[in-house]
Amino acid sequence: MTSSAEAGPGASVAAPGTTSSSRAHVYRGHVFHVAGAPTVQQARDHLVSLPDGALVTGPTGTIAWVGDFAALPPEFAQLPVTMAGFIVPGFVDTHLHFAQTYATDAYGGGQLLEWLETCIFPAEARLADPDFAAQVARDFTRARIAAGTTSALVFGSAFAHAQDSLFEETRRAGLRVVSGRGIQTVGSPAAQTLLTSEADALRLAEQEIARWHAVDTGDPTTALLQVALVPRFSLSVTPETLAGLGALYERVRAQGVYFHSHLNENNRPVTGEIDAVKAVYGVETYLDTYDGLFLPGSTRGGASLLGRRSILAHAVHCTDGELGRLAETESSIAHCPTSQQFLGSGTMPWLRTIAAGVTVAIGTDVGAGDEWLVARVLNDAYKTHLSEPGEAGVALDPAALLFTGTLAGARALDMEARYGNFDLGKDADFLLIDPELWQPLSRVVDHGIRSPAAAGVAAEADAPTLAEQTLFALLMGLREPAITGVYVQGRRVQEPAAGL
Repeated sequence: MTSSAEAGPGASVAAPGTTSSSRAHVYRGHVFHVAGAPTVQQARDHLVSLPDGALVTGPTGTIAWVGDFAALPPEFAQLPVTMAGFIVPGFVDTHLHFAQTYATDAYGGGQLLEWLETCIFPAEARLADPDFAAQVARDFTRARIAAGTTSALVFGSAFAHAQDSLFEETRRAGLRVVSGRGIQTVGSPAAQTLLTSEADALRLAEQEIARWHAVDTGDPTTALLQVALVPRFSLSVTPETLAGLGALYERVRAQGVYFHSHLNENNRPVTGEIDAVKAVYGVETYLDTYDGLFLPGSTRGGASLLGRRSILAHAVHCTDGELGRLAETESSIAHCPTSQQFLGSGTMPWLRTIAAGVTVAIGTDVGAGDEWLVARVLNDAYKTHLSEPGEAGVALDPAALLFTGTLAGARALDMEARYGNFDLGKDADFLLIDPELWQPLSRVVDHGIRSPAAAGVAAEADAPTLAEQTLFALLMGLREPAITGVYVQGRRVQEPAAGL
């Protein structure tokens, strides 16, 4: 890591975390990001690696300049400088569960449906207590900050007071969130505390939109706080619920409201999720239930819930037709390899899915996923897809991994114009990483096997290889202690206050 004494002539040096009324600042370190607007297949050609780079944030918290520190323009020379080992875009988590904050590593003795019954419904019911819900909201927000998750699509609690706590803590911290209360109108005895009537489900959703959607700016293209319609999955609602949600979404879609749920997660024969959905609704495909085709024979019963701000989690077992329909409607997939291993759900076929043209972004899926850190889930993604059988196996390159954990998430959330990389004018959402604070990472960064460029041989020719090797080591070895700064719109986010 470059020492502060080398910050450059005329530049003052600020300690990490220094703040001022103006967000104009220089951050110096090894900068990585995927520039422009590539597909995941093109990410490698768009990878930017600046070993001694500078990220300059403007007074309003946008990206004012990025490049080699030696080429820092004179107009920025007097700005304070903060040193970092690495500077990367903030992570974007497109699927995790607020109400399951304490439910990671819960032993359910089975796959998805059994785990919901024995672990998740009882855990989520505890948020009926407003004080407990407020505690969960604080711990959830702390975990997001520790993991460097600047933006998240959060599956919410069934309880409106818990959602209020989530949005309030997120606003105080200065993070981004899209969330909606978890909608369930039918369910087993274990889920009864989480259920509402059809009318109340729609009423509470409308109230949440009115109370929280884009409340901070009034504009869904710039807001940090946004709302989604979130039925748990098709088995937790009825055709009447889906018809009502479709009609509501038709009214609020233009306001930038999101739609989020689960799709094709578990295909265990007969008793699994997918067969159960087909049997209950009498439909040809699971996706039909979200596409307004939820009556027997996949007959239309209401408006489609698919579209540009619609994100479906998992999509492990999609048909080609379902993938084609997701791409056609510009709906996205939240890919959750960690939780898919935990529940034995199988592996989303990477090559087939991206070939269909669907945006695939990463999701931790806390709590079936037991990793809050997006980089750890990218680690699982790399291993999982390398192990797919035959020609389906693929070694995801480091740029594709970084893209999936940052820019792809911004694209899935229809916020690519605001964040996801360091293109000029975007909001300055970024992380500062100091490998020295996590010795296993510092050892591989400082002493790991690298291309000859590391020894100064053929440096220009080998620079792309060296960049990929360094980025790969960073993503695979990163842990929370090494994340020293989390910034949204150029402001350092704030930890929630202690206490219940």
